[in-house]
Amino acid sequence: MAPARIFYDGDCGLCHGAVRFLVRRDRAGRLRFAPLGGETFAALVPSEARGRLPDSLVLLAEDGGLYVRSAAVLRALRELGGGWALLARAGALMPAGVRDAVYDAVARARRRLFARPRQSCPVLPPGFAKRFDP
Repeated sequence: MAPARIFYDGDCGLCHGAVRFLVRRDRAGRLRFAPLGGETFAALVPSEARGRLPDSLVLLAEDGGLYVRSAAVLRALRELGGGWALLARAGALMPAGVRDAVYDAVARARRRLFARPRQSCPVLPPGFAKRFDP
């Protein structure tokens, strides 16, 4: 089974932080990472879907489902398993409209609050680089 893929905004410090958070806690290696707009994103996400996706986190599940905004965050936490999966289940109890409103508020402020990274791939310890695609 193909791993779930997290596509992230390579120009966003918050997205880089989220990727570092996820990769360090994904002990089972269930997630792979690639920047939005990169080769992997273009190869795996149909062009008709790309235009309507946000420029933050997008999760492509093993079954081909695309998750965006708060649903992508909850799905990523679920993939981590353990207590993170429990947190995702608890978060899913909140109405999606409320979750997405909070997500959108943070997304609007993220470029002012978090420094722009120098490169599209987050800086990680050496062993994690193999989990990133172009």
